[in-house]
Amino acid sequence: MAERHDHLRNHDHGQSHDHGENARIGWLGSLWSQVRHGITPHSHDSAGRFDSALEASQRGMRALVWSFAVLFATATAQLGVVLFTGSVALLGDTIHNFADAMTALPLGIAFLLGRRAATRRYTYGLGRAEDLAGAMVVLIIGASAAIAGYESVLRLIHPNPVNHLWAVAAAGVMGFAGNEIVARYRIIVGRHIGSAALVADGLHARTDGFASLAVVLSAVGAALGFPLADPIIGLGITVMILFVLRDAAKQVFRRLMDAIDPATIDLVEHTAISVPGVLKADELRMRWIGHSLRAELAVTVDAALTVERAHHIAHEVEHQLIHAVPRLMAVIVHTEPATGASTAHGILTHHHR
Repeated sequence: MAERHDHLRNHDHGQSHDHGENARIGWLGSLWSQVRHGITPHSHDSAGRFDSALEASQRGMRALVWSFAVLFATATAQLGVVLFTGSVALLGDTIHNFADAMTALPLGIAFLLGRRAATRRYTYGLGRAEDLAGAMVVLIIGASAAIAGYESVLRLIHPNPVNHLWAVAAAGVMGFAGNEIVARYRIIVGRHIGSAALVADGLHARTDGFASLAVVLSAVGAALGFPLADPIIGLGITVMILFVLRDAAKQVFRRLMDAIDPATIDLVEHTAISVPGVLKADELRMRWIGHSLRAELAVTVDAALTVERAHHIAHEVEHQLIHAVPRLMAVIVHTEPATGASTAHGILTHHHR
């Protein structure tokens, strides 16, 4: 017997449970969250689950808007310094900051698309657009590394003195501060809402922050009479970006290939088997759709149970999983009798060869 239990449908368990987030980014968000939590009833119905997903997208959008503003302002100020100092290391850092700001565009589009309701053509909605945006972020990171590397090699071949070293150092410190603020914000929000693309973007910003500190070193080296410090640091920045490119690509690739943390798999199986009446839980499948999880699994129950009782157990499995697994949006539970299942499965045997 197969039971489909999806919290996108209207299943109200009549209890007051909040599956929303436990923390907010920003003091205004935190204050509003506490007030709303205290005065609003909470349930497992479809509206509650949709509001949770919508709130995650809204938090992602806020993170993108604020980080875009900070990085764009930082990069614009650095560009002004580049124009009158001629520092190729600072130029590389400026390119990274502009590129990092621009990654907010595909992610913003993805978050907007992810808000759209499922249709008969797109039955899971458009949440996977976020994963495609993550791939675009990886491409932007790679392009910024290529440009920075090219400019650094060109400066090594054709050396050029750097002027106003104090301004170069100050711009480097400013770049580090701006990037670290953005990195922390994006990574915290990305992990909280389950967005691999936003986390990857935050890692990119963090690496750019360390690259900005390297610009300070290039200014110090030039001040000590080593003019090649500027292009050498530029190459070092390129290498650092290649490392973050590898990490970001790994995260996005895993999400595109439906990879799930093994600890989450263990948690689902342990939670399902702990439900009274469940004898075994297996055939678990999970995947990310945007920044929410979906799961399907089979549970074995006593063959003597009535259909109604088996149905109730399947609902209870779903209920416990929604509580236990962060960002789990929907569950499909398939119930099987402890004896006689092999006979029923024989109907499909020839399809599995």
